[in-house]
Amino acid sequence: MSVEPQVLSMLRAEEDDPVKLLRSAFRLLKDRIAVLSSFGAESALLLALVAEATPDMPVLFLETGKHFPETLAYRAELARFLGLTNVQDIKPQKAALEARDPTGELWAFDPDACCQLRKVEPLDAASLPYAVLVTGRKRGQASTRAALPVVEEKADGQVRLNPLAAWTGAEITEEMARRGLPPHPLVVQGYPSIGCAPCTHPVGAGQDARAGRWAGLSKTECGIHTAG
Repeated sequence: MSVEPQVLSMLRAEEDDPVKLLRSAFRLLKDRIAVLSSFGAESALLLALVAEATPDMPVLFLETGKHFPETLAYRAELARFLGLTNVQDIKPQKAALEARDPTGELWAFDPDACCQLRKVEPLDAASLPYAVLVTGRKRGQASTRAALPVVEEKADGQVRLNPLAAWTGAEITEEMARRGLPPHPLVVQGYPSIGCAPCTHPVGAGQDARAGRWAGLSKTECGIHTAG
């Protein structure tokens, strides 16, 4: 499902104003756009902007079955706080889990396969109706995201909108405080980037914000944000 060139041009014209970008995107794309959120460390700001622009925009949350309990509680709290009316839990298929991860320990010996099963495949299925997915990725999160555009065209025709791509961590912290947004409870425990519990660890001072994700492995992404 592709996005018309004139629509992309209109979206690029709004890149400097996240709320206007989201509002225009929803007006232009209607039921062809959704938000992808992990309800992680910095998710509150993007979701606040979404709520300000259009609180009924679909928000897709990948409920992998391996989240921290704090993340699941935060997902419920933040949706209520912001008045988001269309948060959807996207789960892996029960039959697939039973066939490929019957003990729930796939993450320990093949994290790529675990991400494929619990994140990539469920999102691929859930995102079929959408030409555009909105994400909270930022250039400053990791070296692999340093050139991230606000309007990101993928080879398969899908578009990712990254309204906060150019925002720094300090700017996000300041804006979250200004808006009185509740923080993820694990942030104060040293988790600046939060994914599934078995594969996320606290980060030391001066480390890359995503250094605690799949620590000790060459893996840096789960696969849902590929360039292709």
